[in-house]
Amino acid sequence: MTFWSALVAIVAILAWANLRNARYRAGLGHPLAELREAVSTQRSNPELEREVVELRKRIEVLERILTDGRDASRLAQDIEALREH
Repeated sequence: MTFWSALVAIVAILAWANLRNARYRAGLGHPLAELREAVSTQRSNPELEREVVELRKRIEVLERILTDGRDASRLAQDIEALREH
C-alpha cells in the first residue's frame, strides 16, 4: 500500500466515522435498529390486524358475488350488507 492510498483510506474512515457521529448526535440512531423497531411495531398493531381481517372478509364476499350466478335481488342484499360494515 502506498502512502497516498493509505492516506485516502484514512480520510475515508474518518469521514465515515464523522457521518456516523453526526447521525447519532442528531438523534437518528442506527438504521437497522429503526427498521427492527418499525417491524416490531407493525407486528403488534391490533388495529391493523383487525382492519386486515375485515378487509379479507369483504374480499371474500366480493369474490362470492362475482363468481356465483345469483339473481339481482340477492346481489343487492350482499352489496347492502357490505355497506353496513
